[in-house]
Amino acid sequence: MKFKLFENMGLGDFDLSILIIIMLIMIVIGWIIAIIALVKYQNLNKKYQKFMGGNEAKALESYITELIALNKENSERIDDNEAEIQNLYKKQRLNFQKIGMIKYDALQEMGGNLSFVVALLDENNNGFIMNSVHNIHSNYCYAKEIKGGKCSIPLSEEEQVALEKALTSR
Repeated sequence: MKFKLFENMGLGDFDLSILIIIMLIMIVIGWIIAIIALVKYQNLNKKYQKFMGGNEAKALESYITELIALNKENSERIDDNEAEIQNLYKKQRLNFQKIGMIKYDALQEMGGNLSFVVALLDENNNGFIMNSVHNIHSNYCYAKEIKGGKCSIPLSEEEQVALEKALTSR
């Protein structure tokens, strides 16, 4: 079958069946592309519906509102916790943190090293030294105040050692 249009275009011997086959192939390819697009659309629509909670924007809006309220509540808790931690740090600085202890035989007669010196200091090296002197008949305890790592009263050798231990302890 020959068409005048084909002859005018210089395709006088062009077979129409080839054109029909090409058109059918293009239609099939078009349908395949349309089916693929439809499947992708359906998958995307399922994800969208799940994200929106099935109630359009109302579910998403309420979810975001809840998240904002929860975030504000958590921020307030964090602020409260930070304030409490700072308060605890301030209190902890005053606690005894550094300890030095020496056991010794005060009178070199009893043995057993029953006498002892304990130095207790806070973060600022303030605290006290307690010296317990033990002998056969009695036990005497003495306390000396420490400020800034120093004592206003002269220290015995054992007390000085205990103080140095406390000052260098962590």
